[in-house]
Amino acid sequence: MMGETETGMMGETGVHLFRVPAETLMPWPTTSPMSQRLEFIHTVVEHRVAMRTACRQFGISEKTGYKWLRRFLGGGPAALADRSHAPRVAAHQLAPAVRDAVCALRKAHPTWGARKLRQVLATTHPAVEWPAPSTITTLLKRTGYVVPRRRGVPDRAAWAATTGLTPATAPNEVWAADFKGEFRLGRGPECYPLTVTDLSSRVVLELTGLPSTASLPAQQQFTRCFTAYGLPRVLRTDNGAPFGAPRALGGLSTLAVWWIRLGIRPERIHKGHPQENGSHERMHRTLKAETTRPAAATFEAQQRRFDTWRHTFNTLRPHEALGMTPPATHYVASPRPYPRRLPPLDYPAHVELRRVNGNGVIRWHSELLFLSRVLSGEYVGVEETGEDEWTISLGPLRLGYYRTTDVAFTDAVAWSPRADDATLTPIAVQPTLAPLAAPQPA
Repeated sequence: MMGETETGMMGETGVHLFRVPAETLMPWPTTSPMSQRLEFIHTVVEHRVAMRTACRQFGISEKTGYKWLRRFLGGGPAALADRSHAPRVAAHQLAPAVRDAVCALRKAHPTWGARKLRQVLATTHPAVEWPAPSTITTLLKRTGYVVPRRRGVPDRAAWAATTGLTPATAPNEVWAADFKGEFRLGRGPECYPLTVTDLSSRVVLELTGLPSTASLPAQQQFTRCFTAYGLPRVLRTDNGAPFGAPRALGGLSTLAVWWIRLGIRPERIHKGHPQENGSHERMHRTLKAETTRPAAATFEAQQRRFDTWRHTFNTLRPHEALGMTPPATHYVASPRPYPRRLPPLDYPAHVELRRVNGNGVIRWHSELLFLSRVLSGEYVGVEETGEDEWTISLGPLRLGYYRTTDVAFTDAVAWSPRADDATLTPIAVQPTLAPLAAPQPA
């Protein structure tokens, strides 16, 4: 019979045949976005169904319905096909001149980031519309000027806030000093760069390559720095030589004692926590990348690199912590000049003075008390602070106690309250220009 077909079903006695209308065996209906759009347009145009009714029937918004109708009327059925979602203009497509300028400046300063590059380009060529820093970063990655590096798992405790460090609220409040890690000059001797920065303005005040970390050459460089810029209130260092002497009383070194005589408070970061001097260490990373890879062959050639780099860092390189301005624009000299003669330590009138002999010993009440050989030649103050107890100090620095009951000196190094009385008020004095001026070409 036409319009029917036979099928069967397995039963207990065999297969039972029965007839099913052919229309019930049509394949499963299949639809596609294109067919749905065509059907929607046919419903609206041919059957003249209201737009709101048709949109409700097909489960779309009226805005989408009018969009498809507008496309169909403008381009026919082909206009209903999916279009590319790519932007008409690539987000990082740059004019060749802009791209070349960015790459040229990056090549001249390989460690400068996108924000610094854009700041300098916008300053030198204000009429040009420079791309965003994110676009510049993408360009640098695409051109190979930035190589992504693997990052380890950060130590959350490494940047925990520390207490006791003096805030650098104004120029010359806090200086930081350190020796950048040594490196070999060609096949010759090793170079130890001594660096000094003002933590408020980020100015690099001193950068000199020395043959060792010995105290005397370092003191000579600090003398030059103090002569040029005056004295800071606090000088922050780590605990290594020549800033500290682990076996001496309180870790005092001859360099630290000299600073105390000058009215400078030595300040140490905690051992194993270089992040407490973070801005100085960050400067070291840039210094290493831009001046020591590869290193020069001689001290003279390497020092010329240091001088050129310091001038660029201080006067040309935008600093993000300073609102993308160079550090030199934020620095003024200290109002405290470097004295021609080392001033004596100031003690109250009631304090008795004792001179430390060459063996680091003082005599008190017929007793010989050993303090430290780094104090040889210095005058310490002995003040009665309790029954049969005297406090021994080096100016504002308390060294420890002497008790007649113990007949011995007990070290307890700490700053006395009066050590924080003196504060520096910055004044509008321009720094000496010679150390900050551009170095002469070789």
